[in-house]
Amino acid sequence: MNYELLGNLLVNGAIVGTLYGVVAMCFVLIYKSTQVVNFAQGEFLLIGAWVCWALLVKFGLPFWIGFPITLLFMFFFGVLLQLVVLRPMIGEPIISVIMLTIGLSIFFQASMSWIFGVFVKPFPQIFETESVSILGLQVQTAYVMSMIISVIIMVGFYYFFKHSRAGLAMRATAFDQQVAQSLGISVQKAFALSWAISAMVSALAGVVVGMVNGVSSALSFFGIKVFPAVILGGLDSIVGAIAGGLIIGLLENFAEFLDSQYFHVGNMYTVAPFYILVIILMIKPYGLFGTKDIERI
Repeated sequence: MNYELLGNLLVNGAIVGTLYGVVAMCFVLIYKSTQVVNFAQGEFLLIGAWVCWALLVKFGLPFWIGFPITLLFMFFFGVLLQLVVLRPMIGEPIISVIMLTIGLSIFFQASMSWIFGVFVKPFPQIFETESVSILGLQVQTAYVMSMIISVIIMVGFYYFFKHSRAGLAMRATAFDQQVAQSLGISVQKAFALSWAISAMVSALAGVVVGMVNGVSSALSFFGIKVFPAVILGGLDSIVGAIAGGLIIGLLENFAEFLDSQYFHVGNMYTVAPFYILVIILMIKPYGLFGTKDIERI
């Protein structure tokens, strides 16, 4: 057994898993506050990556300026999207809103392809060294940066929801919108803030993946890859999103190891998370940390 390859893949899986966990938290954030599954989440990654790429390449800004501008742009983009497109859908059937997010996904993909083209475009070199050594294993510098930032975001999410006024208002809105409104909480502001944070954090993940693999419309598929992590952890659990992301990241890379060493199927890296998802949901339909809803008829 090639233990060096296995160790390298598992370290990479843990790092990518934290990135999955961050994007999964964005899914959960929107679902908890609005009860809507956002199928345009992957496009938030794509838009953020393209905006950052344009700022660095087209306008020549250094990364330490272009990256914060990208996050700020995506924050207001999320607010504007919720105000203009999604707020008029309040009170409509949930399936209508979900179909709207699917339509937004297609629209954003087409728009980005029209503006930036369909070919992969690499980011300029951000770091002096492309990889660093961790316990003797070579890891992409961008992934190391993403893991550090992802952990900071996870801690920030915990503090935000536990101690900040806005976070407590969003938790109240997620629990019961009518009760929250009766207590003077603006449900509309809570909705807008959830979409803004989701867009901004997703953009961070898009920039990291874009730095490693280049930017193209294929980047939006990252949102679909994260979806098993969301369902696995529980659609309404922030902790579940983190755990699900780590599990899926490790499973992907472990499946790649088994495939390269033994099975030689060729696509286990892509399909393994979905197989595991089906098996776990057969045992725990609400995910590992999801809330079990009991409905009386």
